[in-house]
Amino acid sequence: QVHMVESGGGLVQPGGSLRLSCAASGSIVSINIMGWYRQAPGKQRELVATITSGGSTNYPNYVKGRFAISRDNAKNTVYLQMNSLKPEDTAVYYCRISWYKSDYWGQGTQVTVSS
Repeated sequence: QVHMVESGGGLVQPGGSLRLSCAASGSIVSINIMGWYRQAPGKQRELVATITSGGSTNYPNYVKGRFAISRDNAKNTVYLQMNSLKPEDTAVYYCRISWYKSDYWGQGTQVTVSS
């Protein structure tokens, strides 16, 4: 079993920054992909960023250049640095870890961008 705990969400003004963290614990395979997804009210969950255990990253265009994902393999922790936040970034942010035939999600943390 794998347990994931997210932290770092909150309220921030447009143009501000936030850093999310997600720590995974339990029986984790060393070769895996960690990522962040988000879901706004009334919308489908969408990709924010992913990072492999080797450090390769992937971002959709709507966050590229503003968000940065990183990880600490020794701590099984993934981070998301969010800069230049916009009101449309408001959503519940979920972390995810996956490997062959295994897929685990965190409980989500609210990010609200508003003046």
